[in-house]
Amino acid sequence: MRILDLRRLAPAMAAAAMLFALPPGQASAGLFDFGASTQRQGVTGRHLVAFPPGYTPGTILVQFSQRRLYLVLPQRQAISYPIGAPKGDARWSGETYVSEKRVNPSWTPTPEMRAENPDLPAYVPGGHPQNPASVRAMYLGKSLYRIHGTDAPWTVGQEVSHGCIRMFNQDVADLYQRVPIGTPVVVMW
Repeated sequence: MRILDLRRLAPAMAAAAMLFALPPGQASAGLFDFGASTQRQGVTGRHLVAFPPGYTPGTILVQFSQRRLYLVLPQRQAISYPIGAPKGDARWSGETYVSEKRVNPSWTPTPEMRAENPDLPAYVPGGHPQNPASVRAMYLGKSLYRIHGTDAPWTVGQEVSHGCIRMFNQDVADLYQRVPIGTPVVVMW
């Protein structure tokens, strides 16, 4: 697979970053490669990347092994966001869709979460500063899984969740305003 060196396209990338409302300085020379090492290389912010053909613009692709979520854009590009991935038995993959979106969602831990950590509250209302789902949530299909922000930003880039996809709050707010209900989501390891 041939990968385009985006550093030569810096002026075009800057224009694309403005077009897609990326914050200043966030367009970078990031590359997407399905053959990339699964070794954690540190957490970096969202940026515009070259993307291989085969995915419809508007699709969300989650690559747990890379700890990245990609929103596919036209012209073989994507916005790449860092994520926190599921741990151990909570790992999953497949195709789903954004079935619901909520601002300041409430959070209720599963019985398994409470068994693992009895100190967890039974319920956290939306808008509470210690709400693990944070400021935005996009529900995935008919499952309990969500793409959501976090009250623990240091966990982004790690395998820590019980199946949900964690994002920095500013990134989940950015993604939330870009995708409608019904957006296809492809999740892979």
